[in-house]
Amino acid sequence: MSVDHRNNQPQNFYFQSMRHIQSKTIMTTFNLSSFNSGPFILLGIPGLEEFHVWIGIPFFIIYLVALAGNSVLLYLISMERSLHQPMFFFLSMLAVTDLILSNTCVPKTFSIFWLGPQEITFSGCLTQMFFLHYSFAMDSAILLAMAFDRYVAVCFPLRYTTILTRQIITKIVMAIVSRSFCIIFPCVFLLKRLPFCRTLIIPHTYCEHIGIAQLACADISINIWYGFAVPVMTVTSDLILIGISYTLILHAIFNLPSRDARQKALNTCGSHVCVILIFYTPAMFSVLTHRFGHNIPHSFHILTANFYVAIPPALNPIIYGVKTKQIREKIILPFFPKGNY
Repeated sequence: MSVDHRNNQPQNFYFQSMRHIQSKTIMTTFNLSSFNSGPFILLGIPGLEEFHVWIGIPFFIIYLVALAGNSVLLYLISMERSLHQPMFFFLSMLAVTDLILSNTCVPKTFSIFWLGPQEITFSGCLTQMFFLHYSFAMDSAILLAMAFDRYVAVCFPLRYTTILTRQIITKIVMAIVSRSFCIIFPCVFLLKRLPFCRTLIIPHTYCEHIGIAQLACADISINIWYGFAVPVMTVTSDLILIGISYTLILHAIFNLPSRDARQKALNTCGSHVCVILIFYTPAMFSVLTHRFGHNIPHSFHILTANFYVAIPPALNPIIYGVKTKQIREKIILPFFPKGNY
């Protein structure tokens, strides 16, 4: 599909879609007491419509990389008995969560970029919102569990297997899953209680809590308070605990007697630190730009939010594949004789 200004097919398609949306909106009215909402319309990135086709190409490639990388990671961990350790179990949880996140948002995103504004039902929008935020909460909790795993491995190497027993790992997993669910599931009820009587157009590529709530014809102060304070406080507490873990880890590493021992201990934490930076740095940037970046175009906020959803699931398996010796050996060994890499 050409994007030449002399050939206005993308623009015409977009404006035709908007006229169709507006006609449906006019035909559909909602009483303030009605809790049944019609379909939402996801617009994509307003202001960048003429570039949607080109923006969709890297998103499609990133999506394929995320699917392939996390699938290979899960296959290796499940098939190789040498990888049946707590660290790799938590890594497999991270891979599953990244697959959920990728499949929740990215396919809809590049379909919007290539096919124009897309409808999504109210229940579908709530489902997408839930799994989006649930995946983020899960990722944060898993990274905290991995930090605890590295703390035990570095600070108590001789007691590692006795501390992280199967029973303890099971309890950690149950805590991760249940905490994430309990944090995010109330958002569904907070949205279902709201009446919707306005134009149900979301200037985004996916449904998120506050974006849906802003379309309601009622007071959304509870949604704003809960949607910001509770998840942010939870993720912030995770980040603080991760920071404490790595402070203790670094203290233990620099007290090791030999340089080789220090280097080996640092290498065991390198991949995890990279994944932490990839996860938390864009999140902090997004929060700060939304709070203080009032002069930044709205299209930039949406574009960065989409990259934040798409890129970490693609990079995480690459980082662990490159920096973790056990995984690197399993990937390279079939292609190169042992000792030639």
